[in-house]
Amino acid sequence: MSITSSSIPVLQGRGAAVLTWRQDELVLERRGETLAIPARAVARVHADARCVTVELRSLAGATPSVQRIEDVSEAAAAVFADAVNPLLPAAVEEVDGGALVVVRSFARTRLQRFRRGLAWSVLGSLVGVVGLAATLVATVDGPDAKGSAFVSGIAGGLTVLLTGLAVACIGSSLHERRLRRHGVTVVAARTDRPRVYQYEDGSGTTRYLSHLSAAPFEQVSYHPQDTTDVLVPRTPFARILDVSMAWLSVLAVLCTAPLTIWMVVEALG
Repeated sequence: MSITSSSIPVLQGRGAAVLTWRQDELVLERRGETLAIPARAVARVHADARCVTVELRSLAGATPSVQRIEDVSEAAAAVFADAVNPLLPAAVEEVDGGALVVVRSFARTRLQRFRRGLAWSVLGSLVGVVGLAATLVATVDGPDAKGSAFVSGIAGGLTVLLTGLAVACIGSSLHERRLRRHGVTVVAARTDRPRVYQYEDGSGTTRYLSHLSAAPFEQVSYHPQDTTDVLVPRTPFARILDVSMAWLSVLAVLCTAPLTIWMVVEALG
């Protein structure tokens, strides 16, 4: 029985990777991104045991780029390659297949991962401070000591929050400065989807970025070795405001931290 496009198997591989054939294109879904590979960009699909390699067309003299999915069913890999290869159009001209690949990135940027980790750290510290303050309130004797323990909890919580704010502002500023100085800046165009912009990285791959703006174009900067490390540079006023918030937070911490220690000593004394 012949294999039709509707009966081409779906390949499921290592790391939750999925390779499917959809309407004249291969779709490779991986953690954090989806690659749409048009049929005319594909030279051939190779099945080698439990690995399937998608070889892209390349210009004369260039090294063909490939996409792989591993740890798939060996039987499904063979059926997939045998079914997809006859559906690929014949090459009538030289094509750079890599430039035709559309990448929709859903991975968190480095700055988003930093902020997420910082938020969890601040939350954990707040829980610890509240727990210690509650223990002090429950164990110390006298209204003055209990009051000092209660105030130490409030001051300690403020210290944690202000420290988190200072680290967030400083980290964001340093990260943006590094990308502006050592990254690649290109112009991203707004798509027909709200708050979504598209741009091309150094390899010619189309990538997408979510950004709250109504402008038809925005400048974006990305790291040449990690294209998911991308951001929209802020205005000078926004950068100055960020630095000012960092300094104010540091100064506030220099006030609340000693107050926290003093209140703890008063509660225990």
